[in-house]
Amino acid sequence: MRNLLFVIAFSVIFIHITEAQQPQKPNSVEIHEAIKKLNFLGSVLYVAAHPDDENTRLISYMANEVKARTAYLSLTRGDGGQNLIGPEIRELLGVIRTQELLAARNTDGGEQIFTRANDFGFSKHPDETLAIWDKKEVLDDVVWAIRKFQPDVIINRFNHRTPGTTHGHHTTSAMLSVEAFDLVADPKIYPEQLAYVQPWQPKRLFFNTSWWFYGSRKNFEKADKSKFLEFDTGVYYKKLGLSNTEIASLSRSQHKSQGFGSTGTRGKQTEYVELIKGDLPKDKTNIFDGIDTSWNRVKGGQAIGDILYEVEKNFDFQNPSASIKQLVKAYQLIQQLENQHWKAIKSKEIKEIIAASAGLYIEATATDAYTTENSEVTVKIEAINRSTIPMKLQSVDISAIGASENSNTSLDANNRINLELKGKISSGTKNTSPYWLTSKGTLGLYKVDKQELIGNPETNRQIKAVFNLNMDGTIIPYTKDVVYKTNDPVKGEVYKPFEIIPAISATIADRVMIYANDLAKEVPVTIKAGEPNIAGTISLQHPKGWKVSPESIDFTLAQKGEERKVTFTLTPPTDQNEGFISPQIKLNNGKVYTDEVINIDYDHIPFQTVVLPSETKVVRLDIKKKGQNIGYIEGAGDVVPESLQQIGYDVTTIAPESISTKTLAPFDAIVVGIRAYNTVEELKFGQKYLLEYVKNGGNLIIQYNTNRRLKVTDNLGPYPLKLSRDRVTDENAAIKLLAEDHAVLNTPNKITNKDFEGWVQERGLYFPNDWSKEYTPIIASNDKGESSKKGALLIAKYGKGYYVYTGLSFFREFPAGVSGAYRLFANMLSLGK
Repeated sequence: MRNLLFVIAFSVIFIHITEAQQPQKPNSVEIHEAIKKLNFLGSVLYVAAHPDDENTRLISYMANEVKARTAYLSLTRGDGGQNLIGPEIRELLGVIRTQELLAARNTDGGEQIFTRANDFGFSKHPDETLAIWDKKEVLDDVVWAIRKFQPDVIINRFNHRTPGTTHGHHTTSAMLSVEAFDLVADPKIYPEQLAYVQPWQPKRLFFNTSWWFYGSRKNFEKADKSKFLEFDTGVYYKKLGLSNTEIASLSRSQHKSQGFGSTGTRGKQTEYVELIKGDLPKDKTNIFDGIDTSWNRVKGGQAIGDILYEVEKNFDFQNPSASIKQLVKAYQLIQQLENQHWKAIKSKEIKEIIAASAGLYIEATATDAYTTENSEVTVKIEAINRSTIPMKLQSVDISAIGASENSNTSLDANNRINLELKGKISSGTKNTSPYWLTSKGTLGLYKVDKQELIGNPETNRQIKAVFNLNMDGTIIPYTKDVVYKTNDPVKGEVYKPFEIIPAISATIADRVMIYANDLAKEVPVTIKAGEPNIAGTISLQHPKGWKVSPESIDFTLAQKGEERKVTFTLTPPTDQNEGFISPQIKLNNGKVYTDEVINIDYDHIPFQTVVLPSETKVVRLDIKKKGQNIGYIEGAGDVVPESLQQIGYDVTTIAPESISTKTLAPFDAIVVGIRAYNTVEELKFGQKYLLEYVKNGGNLIIQYNTNRRLKVTDNLGPYPLKLSRDRVTDENAAIKLLAEDHAVLNTPNKITNKDFEGWVQERGLYFPNDWSKEYTPIIASNDKGESSKKGALLIAKYGKGYYVYTGLSFFREFPAGVSGAYRLFANMLSLGK
């Protein structure tokens, strides 16, 4: 479960918690801060492209100091990034980074919104980005987000005026935001949205600028700042004992899969925003100057404000429940508001404040972690009022399972009520998988069939319990997701989402199976029952030319959660060939299942369950290799070792601290994982042994590293070699073979331009751009309109051995089963053999 420190459980955090998270128990200070926020009716939308692009200092400042409703619109879920904590990439990485963003917002007090844009990888220009994303569709989503959130102020992270100077996704996010600002109030623009939202016009649009965008602090000092606002975001919150920048660092550190751990800072921290559209505030210290952010903003709001400002002023920190009567009165008046937008927002906020003031704890927990459609479910109910304010639990209703309890039970002070409801998951209930992954999208855009889902950070849980509380004659409904709770011997109380999964699922362990010859391989398939007493037949769908035996296998699983491993034998064709295999399960009741259930379990995010079609790419390679024993030094995480094992190599992981002449000597080649020289401290000391290994006749292959934060700087190679930010992002960019006679292009496999077909996401990244004459550049490539980049693959003879540095993205090509990438890597490993 999410691991949030008590000290950062700030006011808005308990309002916007993820439903599957352990219930928050706010203290008096936090409740009072939430009341202050309740009395502020203003909104800020921060806009950028990816998870970790956001300025958490400014988001936290707006949410916690200004008290504005603050959200981050990330155009993508970060699917194209790299994963420093595990093997998940692409869609599954997007699931992880979505949850990391939610953890960040839970820390800094913001909310989270997305578009359907798919992070397809690095882009050098907005033209490329918008061609892949489909500008009309992503602009549609930005307009939708603004109309739905109704911000008074929009702040862009990036500069819309400088296309081509940074990541194309970055500039595109700002360009779309600027364009949307002028469209959102026009009912003729995307009129289909108006079935759910109304046209809306924000008052101001800013660019969150800094000296970095000017190239130097000196240039920034000279800049015209007449349209700038500035804020000291280093403000210290005495009641918390934390500065805003410390909260921001904790928020930033939630992006663990990208390695963005951040050290907390203290003291003054100036942030600048430049007005792009709208009117410039007269008071440049107040971004909301001239905008009514009081309760007077809405018709009928004055009476509500009269009550709530008094509650804020006279709040009793020793007895928060003393405010409940007035809060309930304000809640009644909020229900009468004509403004549906603020009615919904403030109803949610005040209900949580009332519950927190009463020490109200209500919870609905299933007795199992998961279930299937048409299955019986038992839900345990707990309710306790830890104040002296009279109230009743009038009823609990879980409509999704057809269960309810009209208890009308008094919740006496600190007297726990326990109930048990039983029901059935109705037929047709969908699996609780990320909604943006349920249909196949395009390279640039996820497919979402329902307009109202677009932008939501998570799938809305279907199994909910509604607690109807009677407080002095006023019925206040509280909706809670049904969750699963268990006790872990180490972690203690652990919460997980309550999942709906398929009745049966099947998983092939390997995402890619590479056949280096025409010999058959066993394909183990694990089938798992989502419900008891299930039986049927499993077969393996396969491409033409491949042979499977047996044709099918019968199975019976008696218990829910029971697993069985079945094995098929898959024989490839004699010629190079590729395609996909997928298990198909036909139950005795006639239903057919082809999905697998993937669990993502990390301590810093909630447990995730993803249901996807189960398939594995199979590749019959025309490949030869020399050498057998490969040593691998892990870097920031990839599946290169497993991929090399697929084509018949024996791969041994070498612990960085054990690198020595003796440990390296037995290997035919040593491969260093991606970004190892950025992340592995021990390579400072092991590098001399690696170069000595080469000199003595070894073969060393170093995969890409970034040019910042290198642990080894002076002798990355045996001869001078300088890394740069050069990259080729077009995976289909033409390849020129520069050294056609070099062994790496000829032995043992003949490498041609055909081997560079079918690459995914990019050619490569962070190529060297300066090297000594001892290195031979092997290939050249470039993105459209750019100069040729020759540093993707450099090879130098050193002593008796070979040193290879490559920025080619093998770590992406291997999981995608790209034939040519395997053949070229085999040649690299075979050098000198």
